[in-house]
Amino acid sequence: MAASAHPSSLCFSLNPSSTKASISKSTIPSNLFVGGGSSVKLGSSADLSSANRLAVSAVRVRSAIRASSTQITPTESPSSSGSSNMTNSSRVPTIVDVNLGDRSYPIYIGAGLLDQPDLLQRHVHGKRVLVVTNTTVAPLYLEKVIDALTRDNPKVSVETVILPDGEQYKDMDTLMKVFDKAIESRLDRKSTFVALGGGVIGDMCGYAAASFLRGVNFIQIPTTVMAQVDSSVGGKTGINHPLGKNLIGAFYQPQCVLIDTNTLNTLPDRELASGLAEVIKYGLIRDAEFFEWQEKNMDALMARDAAAFAYAIKHSCENKAEVVSLDEKESGLRATLNLGHTFGHAIETGFGYGHWLHGEAVGVGMVMAVDMSHRLGWIDESLVGRVHNILKKARLPIAPPESMTVEMFKSIMSVDKKVADGVLRLILLKGPLGNCVFTSDYDKEALEETLRAFSKS
Repeated sequence: MAASAHPSSLCFSLNPSSTKASISKSTIPSNLFVGGGSSVKLGSSADLSSANRLAVSAVRVRSAIRASSTQITPTESPSSSGSSNMTNSSRVPTIVDVNLGDRSYPIYIGAGLLDQPDLLQRHVHGKRVLVVTNTTVAPLYLEKVIDALTRDNPKVSVETVILPDGEQYKDMDTLMKVFDKAIESRLDRKSTFVALGGGVIGDMCGYAAASFLRGVNFIQIPTTVMAQVDSSVGGKTGINHPLGKNLIGAFYQPQCVLIDTNTLNTLPDRELASGLAEVIKYGLIRDAEFFEWQEKNMDALMARDAAAFAYAIKHSCENKAEVVSLDEKESGLRATLNLGHTFGHAIETGFGYGHWLHGEAVGVGMVMAVDMSHRLGWIDESLVGRVHNILKKARLPIAPPESMTVEMFKSIMSVDKKVADGVLRLILLKGPLGNCVFTSDYDKEALEETLRAFSKS
């Protein structure tokens, strides 16, 4: 079923593997169209000029990000046996910069970075630090982080708060424990909060930092694949509400993100697979070559091959940094990073926070978005099969829980953050692999058909 088209629309797309922007006529809905970079609907010669400027901006951002990154050469087909040890002998970090003017910051990526105190200490500007972590991560890495903050640095004092582990604790009651500790410890505006953990800890610590004394510095030390490739980068912070996920929060950028890939050695297999959903997402929405690389190397990633993971994390961070640099507050382009999240958040909320991991729900959400895209006639059927296959390789589910009904999906999705003027906007695939749209201009019957195909009436 095809959606209505607007032949007069203009769009431009930027291929991630190229530095050439192209402007072309396209029959696309009234929406944002993204093909490996950025596209917008245009309607005049003045708009065309704006598109050229944005295209040039996108090229410059991508060039700057790629130029500033230490190059890690991808392997076409690493050994399927992989390596259970993620440790890499190199102590020179890869650096990917998030370019936001005077709020720009580096993402450090490498093995053993927690053993390099200078990387953390250069971003701590006051004498007081609060490390926020959880009951799972604290026994593994809290002592190492405290040592990295204080080694040969006696003027810095460190407080800690250890929260319960799990998405079900990403709420106001748990957040108050962070504020309680900060106030009891008499922390001031020169203090630094450090998030040590996965996406839940990063989101909560960042929101606490944005709110405490109207804003203090914070640092991200992500310890899961999910946090390393996605949630720690870009400044999205917040907590859940019983009626919806991440409905309370703020955009608040960290001073730096420090990704020590050795922390993945202790990550459970289920958590590792969950994080790969976000890696797959980047390939689907904007980076076809990266998706094709994943198809060849998913077995190596699942086997924890160090070289494969180094490439996947670096490439994911480059994609995320580029999008954030162009659209920090999610006015359009950045929304495309939410492929599968509208359906996925409904699953997390409806089934109960913590029962499914975020990446598991997003994986199913991507399957549903791809199904709807195909029903609209926007993608080839072969892409549907490729998405199913790569998610199965990553040991991720491809169908929602049986308890999810059509009405549950509709009710929860109606309060999604992407609803505007009462209309649900969705991220869907359109065109060749690596292209997507953020739109409310779709045949609503296609959404109904997808919901009925994946859930009970």
